[in-house]
Amino acid sequence: MKRPFMLLQVALIVLLGCGQAAAAQVTVALAGNGFITASGSGDNAVINANGLANWTSASTVTSTWFRMAQAGSATVSLDAALAGSNSSKIRVTVNGSQFTVNLLKGPKKTVTVGTLNLPAGYIRVDLQGISKSGGYFGDVSGLKVNTASTVNYASDAANYYWSRRGPSVHMGYTVPANTEYFYSELKVPAGQDAIGSYYMANGFVGGYLGIQVKSPSERWVLFSIWDADNGAKTTLVSKGAGVVDNAFGGEGTGGQSYLSYNWVTGNTYCFITRVRPDGSGGTDFSAWFFAPETGAWRYMATWKRPATTTYHAGVHSFLENFIDTNGYLGRLAEYRNQWARSTAGTWSEVTAGRLTGDATATNAQRMDYAGGLRNGGFYLQNGGFFSAYVPVNQNFTRSATGTAPTVNVSALPMQ
Repeated sequence: MKRPFMLLQVALIVLLGCGQAAAAQVTVALAGNGFITASGSGDNAVINANGLANWTSASTVTSTWFRMAQAGSATVSLDAALAGSNSSKIRVTVNGSQFTVNLLKGPKKTVTVGTLNLPAGYIRVDLQGISKSGGYFGDVSGLKVNTASTVNYASDAANYYWSRRGPSVHMGYTVPANTEYFYSELKVPAGQDAIGSYYMANGFVGGYLGIQVKSPSERWVLFSIWDADNGAKTTLVSKGAGVVDNAFGGEGTGGQSYLSYNWVTGNTYCFITRVRPDGSGGTDFSAWFFAPETGAWRYMATWKRPATTTYHAGVHSFLENFIDTNGYLGRLAEYRNQWARSTAGTWSEVTAGRLTGDATATNAQRMDYAGGLRNGGFYLQNGGFFSAYVPVNQNFTRSATGTAPTVNVSALPMQ
């Protein structure tokens, strides 16, 4: 009775080859995987829930990425429609190889681009208009990729916003009990300061302190404290000169303080946070940063978080992008020289770190993330669709410096 089934198995092995996987087709939606990487003058091209739309300029470039788990042959096609023109010609560049695709007016159809051998890792596909008979080059909803390799791409439509922002990565530290002050240093190498980046140096249960790139002309030092777990509002106790304070919302609520400061890539900045119970059921959170350009510590703020009694806990650094349309840009930062100071005034060097990631990383929606050891400290990296990712949930130990910070915490400015 089993013989026909066994013959079928043999036939399948012959057809597929020994150990060779069958090719499969996936659809890589531009809504979650595509970015407008160059915008032509006057073009209103946009990537929305349906993909690329309103594409009118030949100078506009739309780039989409997917990841090949293994090298191999792949056939790439476009899911595209054309309205507003009778025909158009599009240049499609797949991993550096150029193809030309012709679209005719009509509803969405699948148009084959070509078949080529692709390496393992992230593959970039660029779309650029060549010519058109009317106003538009076409609407492109996705790429179809037919290959025997496993293909990784953002597939969770409900979370495309997060996958377009890219994976966030964290380096967690364990500090002794009753740690009142936490000190760390941070450097952003030249060329790693993409707009939308937040390099968070001192994070802890309740808040975080770090630096951001807000726009081509503005950079911030940012210190924020969440509202209490029971919803009670965090309030400002005091702030430094030039520091702006307000409430924040969106991803939770709390108190935000920031200083517009043109920090410089390649320079090392120092950060101190103080977490201390106020004796009345709340906890005061304070922050300072040191800029080598000025040679002085600057006071950010003190926030009072009610219904909270804690010293430093859950201490970590993180790296994220907060502008989804810039999620194709890469960033990297070095996190160094972490120290904890107890309520008794004893400094302890923190040399162990644990690399973790957010759901975008752990669910393999994006795999362009890394972290570990670099230049005597830790580093975090994300974005840019680089291929050599470092798996999360790993422990790393940096070399100890043995030299505690020379800062006199009692003399830190309070205005």
